[in-house]
Amino acid sequence: MPDRIELTPSQRTRCNRLIRRLCANYDNGNCLPLDEGDGCVCVQMISLSLICKYFRNEVLPADKELYAEIFRQRTYHCAECGAAFVPNSNRQKYCPACSRKVHRKQKNASARKRRADS
Repeated sequence: MPDRIELTPSQRTRCNRLIRRLCANYDNGNCLPLDEGDGCVCVQMISLSLICKYFRNEVLPADKELYAEIFRQRTYHCAECGAAFVPNSNRQKYCPACSRKVHRKQKNASARKRRADS
């Protein structure tokens, strides 16, 4: 992984939202590991780049789209709804929300065909 990754303003906003919501080290604007009694501001919240290893490795992967955008991974577009998503395999063509619906439709169609043939 690169040492220093610059964030766009929209990425930084999304990262800050993730920090407030999911980071175990975040406490009302302070970073617990850096706290030595006085309180130390969370450096990732005020930075324009990815510098906190805990955030990079533990919190950021929770938002797969943002993670893929920051690390320039390939994203696919859902064949059903057109939404961007990060695939779990190279064969995946539906986003997680649509994959359940499409699988159910395909399963029902297969069952109808099997009943009609018998």
